[in-house]
Amino acid sequence: MRTKKVAELLAARITGLDTSIAEADALRLAAAVIEAATGMKLAVPERKTRGAKAKAAAEEEQAEETPRSKYLMFLSARQLDGLAALAIDGASDITAYLKDKDNKARAKQIADTGHSVDIALFGRMVADSTDFNVDAACQVAHAISMHRVENESDYFTAVDDENTEAESGAGMIGTVDFNSATLYRYASVSIHQLAANLGEGLREDQSAATPVRRAVEAFVHAFIASLPTGKINTFGHHTLPDAIVITLRTTRPISFVAAFEEPVTAESGSGHLREASARLAAYIPEIERAYGGEESTRTWVLRIGSATEKLAGAGEEMPSLTALVDAVGSAVAERMEKPA
Repeated sequence: MRTKKVAELLAARITGLDTSIAEADALRLAAAVIEAATGMKLAVPERKTRGAKAKAAAEEEQAEETPRSKYLMFLSARQLDGLAALAIDGASDITAYLKDKDNKARAKQIADTGHSVDIALFGRMVADSTDFNVDAACQVAHAISMHRVENESDYFTAVDDENTEAESGAGMIGTVDFNSATLYRYASVSIHQLAANLGEGLREDQSAATPVRRAVEAFVHAFIASLPTGKINTFGHHTLPDAIVITLRTTRPISFVAAFEEPVTAESGSGHLREASARLAAYIPEIERAYGGEESTRTWVLRIGSATEKLAGAGEEMPSLTALVDAVGSAVAERMEKPA
C-alpha cells in the first residue's frame, strides 16, 4: 500500500485483529508503532485558511483529524499485519513497550522485511530514516519513438441534450493532441538485488529461488502486456509489441536504444516496423561482440509478422508470451540455484 494515511491503514488492521480495541486507541497505537518502526514522525496536516472564523473552524477540524506521514509511505500487507500484531502485544502501554530495545528492534525488523514485489522491484525511500530505504531492483526507461513524429489534434464537441431551441452552441468544445509512433521500450532488473529485497524461499517447501522467479515472471508479463489507461476510451490503444527481446546476462545491463540514434525512415506508403527491426537486428550482435559475455548470456525473442523476420536470429525464438515468461523464469531460477 502507498499512502500518507498509514496510521489509519494500520489502525484498521489492529481493530481487525482485536475488536475490543477502540478506533481512537488503535490510531494512537498505530502512530506510535509506525514512528518506532520507520523513524518517521507523523503529524496532523496543516490547513491554509483565511479569516479568524475559518481559522477557528479549521483548528477544530484539525484537532479531530488523524496524524499522517509527510509523504507517501510504502508498506506491504505482511509488514502491516506484523506491525498490527506487535501493536496489540504492547497495547496496555505502548510507550513503555516500545522503549524496550528488543521490541523497538522487532518493529524495525518487521517494517524492513517481507517486502511485496512492487517494493522489491521499484524500491522505497524514506528521507527521515535511510535505514528504512529499499534499493530498487528495476529500472524503466521512457518509451521513445524510433522515427520523427508529428502530433495531431482530435477536435471534439459535446451538445447539451437539455438545450432548448433558443439555446445554441456546444456545451463543451476543445482539442486533444495525440500521435502514433513505433516505440522502443526498455527495462532492466537486477536479479541479485531483487533476491536481496524479497528474501529466499518464503516457505519450507519452496526453493530459495521461488520468490524471485515468480517476481521476474510477473514483471516480464506486466511489462509486455500492460497498457497505460489514460484516454483509452478516446483512442482504444489496445496494442501489443511486435517484437520482444529479453536477455539474461551476468555482465552489466545493456540497452539497445542507440540503434535508433539515427531516426528510422520509411519509404512512401510503408511503415517503420520493418526498418526498425532490421536496424535492431544489425545492432544487437555488434554490441554483444564488443561488450557482452557470450558464454553467460541467454537471449529470447518473441515476434510476429514478416516485418520482424530479421530479428529471428537475435535469440531463441518463443512461440507465445506464456512460453517466453516460463523460459525466462526457469533460466533465472537455474542461475540462482547454481553454486557461486
